[in-house]
Amino acid sequence: MLGLLFGRPLIGVRAIPRLTNGQVVLVQPRRGGWVLPGGLMDLGEKIRVSLEREILEECGLKVVRFGRLSGIYSAPERDERFHCICVVMEVFVQGEPRPIDTIEILAAAAFDIDKLPETLEVDCRVHLADYLAGEVVVD
Repeated sequence: MLGLLFGRPLIGVRAIPRLTNGQVVLVQPRRGGWVLPGGLMDLGEKIRVSLEREILEECGLKVVRFGRLSGIYSAPERDERFHCICVVMEVFVQGEPRPIDTIEILAAAAFDIDKLPETLEVDCRVHLADYLAGEVVVD
């Protein structure tokens, strides 16, 4: 029974937070480069609640409205730690980017979509490229 439970993929969310000026908000975790905010869903949590929670914790921003689904990524090799299905969603936010969870996140900042940091992690580059192409990716 436990083998069935733990042998299943985890579910995560990742937001593409857009400010009213069109900038996208990224966060810098304590390990690695800049990423889109997100994380694993909590047990019993809805996707929308998970996205709102992660954006608040990592960016200090309030979700004003949800945009479009950008993609569902499920490639088992995407994360070397575990198999995770990641739901990527456009969200429109307000506030000044600043991390609330400073144990996990060093910084939060807004960037012009055509001036993203060089240290943006590869999977987030893929998610943003797919988003900008207007595709809804099911991988």
